[in-house]
Amino acid sequence: MFFNLPRDGRLLFVTRAARLFSYGFISVILVLYLVELHFSQAEIGLLLTLTLIGDTVISLWLTTRADRIGRKKILIAGAFLMIFGGVMFALTDNILLLLIAATIGVISPSGNEVGPFLSVEQAALSQVVSNEERTKTFAWYSLAGSFATATGALSVGALVNFLVQSGVSAVSSYRIVVICYACGGAILAIIFSRLTSSVEVEVDHEKSSNSPGILQNITGLSSSRKMVLKLSALFTIDSFAGGFVIQSLMAYWLHLRFGAEPVALGGIFFGANVLAGLSALLAARIAERIGLINTMVFTHLPSNILLILVPLMPNLELAVVMLFLRFSISQMDVPTRQSYTMAVVKPEERSAAAGVTGVARTTGAAISPSIASIMLGSTALLSMPFFIAGGLKIIYDLMLYYSFITQKPPEEV
Repeated sequence: MFFNLPRDGRLLFVTRAARLFSYGFISVILVLYLVELHFSQAEIGLLLTLTLIGDTVISLWLTTRADRIGRKKILIAGAFLMIFGGVMFALTDNILLLLIAATIGVISPSGNEVGPFLSVEQAALSQVVSNEERTKTFAWYSLAGSFATATGALSVGALVNFLVQSGVSAVSSYRIVVICYACGGAILAIIFSRLTSSVEVEVDHEKSSNSPGILQNITGLSSSRKMVLKLSALFTIDSFAGGFVIQSLMAYWLHLRFGAEPVALGGIFFGANVLAGLSALLAARIAERIGLINTMVFTHLPSNILLILVPLMPNLELAVVMLFLRFSISQMDVPTRQSYTMAVVKPEERSAAAGVTGVARTTGAAISPSIASIMLGSTALLSMPFFIAGGLKIIYDLMLYYSFITQKPPEEV
């Protein structure tokens, strides 16, 4: 699949892998690093929340203008924000400076996509592949990211373990990881600079020069607005639920509940992300038979039941088994959701559509980490994030099916 893509498509796969490696690398140790810096549970929750809120505002501004300003320029700008966030987190333990870095910079506490990258890359990929190949391309694109996240998680566990055994303090070893994260942003900027004009879209400047309405000016959407806003509302529910169990908090929960150390956590999330990536390929095949919406819903429902079962397990081994089962199907909705969104909007609104839905997901996930962090500080509430996340995600699945089952993408009509 990779070698059949045009040059720009291959570069976007490489940037996806490099970025998600960096995200997986930092997400496993981020909360542990902040704990070593002696921040309270409330301060850590606030930092995580502001990381996501800042990403929401910046991503909305960048992605809704990407088709007009230039997708390549926006991607490079995002890479520099990633460098800024990593450098600031590495250089200071001042809470005010870190709050600024969390708000402005690009830091991933979840191991998942943040910043403008995913939205713009989705639009660019849809530009260079056919409708028939879109879902399959997104599945492989998701697989590349999952394997990269998994490798990053495994690598950070091994690196921290090596550094600590070599006599480096825990906080210094974590700081080295954050510096490596900033270097990942620099690598992204270099690769993005190699993209060609093929990733850009033709914009009707005469039409765009007319005074847009307030919503169009904010979202960059016109004819696709109603569809995108409806999808965004549902995605907000799903991401709010997911914010209770982001990878950083899940790793910390395993550490609190079962005493899992960074090297073990790295291995656990390596396996989990590999399973998630492989499931994306299966999702493309299932979607060819039963459709995108059916695939999104019918694979997501059982994964949420498995999520609720995780804290009910009596030991680490069984908890990891439940997590692995959940990850083996939980990400099947990712390439299908991305493909569906790109299919139902106009090509010149794809970056904006991906940006608005992406920002909706970030917004939904911005509040819940701070709530979950407080729960993790209480023995009585330690398992509540899993129950809340699973329950809300089930509600999202049912609402999505009811709202969009009759609205088919072009290749299913």
